[in-house]
Amino acid sequence: MIAITGGGTGGHLAIAKALKNELNNRGINPIYIGSTKGQDKAWFENEDGFSRKYFLTSQGVVNKKGFKKILALSDIIKSSFVCKDIFKKHHIKNLICVGGYSAAPASLATIFSGVNLYIHEQNATIGKLNRLLKPFSKEFFSSYEKDSKIKDYPVNKIFFDKRKDISELKTIIFLGGSQGSTAINNLALALAKQLDEKGIKIIHQCGKNDFDKIKDFYKQNSIDADVFDFSKNLIDKISQADFAISRSGASTLWELCSLAIPSLFIPYPYAAGDHQYYNAKMLADKKIALLKRENEIDEKNILQEIQKLDLKKISKDLKKIISPNGAKKIIEYIYPRKN
Repeated sequence: MIAITGGGTGGHLAIAKALKNELNNRGINPIYIGSTKGQDKAWFENEDGFSRKYFLTSQGVVNKKGFKKILALSDIIKSSFVCKDIFKKHHIKNLICVGGYSAAPASLATIFSGVNLYIHEQNATIGKLNRLLKPFSKEFFSSYEKDSKIKDYPVNKIFFDKRKDISELKTIIFLGGSQGSTAINNLALALAKQLDEKGIKIIHQCGKNDFDKIKDFYKQNSIDADVFDFSKNLIDKISQADFAISRSGASTLWELCSLAIPSLFIPYPYAAGDHQYYNAKMLADKKIALLKRENEIDEKNILQEIQKLDLKKISKDLKKIISPNGAKKIIEYIYPRKN
């Protein structure tokens, strides 16, 4: 039997779901071990395809100080012994860690339980937990590490199915995530009138905090924009776009690559280890994405810069950067099919 652990944020959980789906395709229903904190329960409490789900009282240690840090470490240690019992109860032989603080108890438990640990690192900058556990892992998968056995990011097949040929800018999407991004929201409003005058359709995920203000802005300026804070059908929104302006969390970045949508990435400046910047830098270095820090955005000239891009070539090159079988390759590595 195999278990999947990790989460906290949607980026980690999207990988967990892609791997779960691939296991389900093989007739395997894995165990999931996550946390009561973060988004784990919202994603997986009612998710089909897991044989059992455990949500433990683990929490992040980074950014905590003093007694709070000691308490968080204590919770992780206690939960790791709970995980040891879970492994024994379900005869777990392999564990896939997708990162995030949710992964700490189960991943640490493999060290003293004889369970094989496989790690998927989603970011260009390795997280502290994954860095600590890497020497104990049987294999370490990463789209950024040169020596990774599998470099394709686990993205849901539906993103590849919705690829289209892009040759001109007809629709632009601003992606700030469900919590929104002030920098991206401000840029969207600064460009809105120019975009509307040029007949470029606007799709704008603005987050719940600024939703009313931004919705009112478009209404006051008679701009017919598709504005939303959260959507269960986000892929349908994104796939309409010919260009994206987005944060560069790993899952969003690789989903945009899967859709072959040229993008301007504006990394979240406070991401741990500046990982969002380095996630996008790999694409920018290959000249298949634009990358700008928040303080580098020139609102007056950014649209002209975007319009000078060869969208057709960039879209074509993005299709070469990732294949649709990342999750399948990882599961095949762990459970090779016998001929």
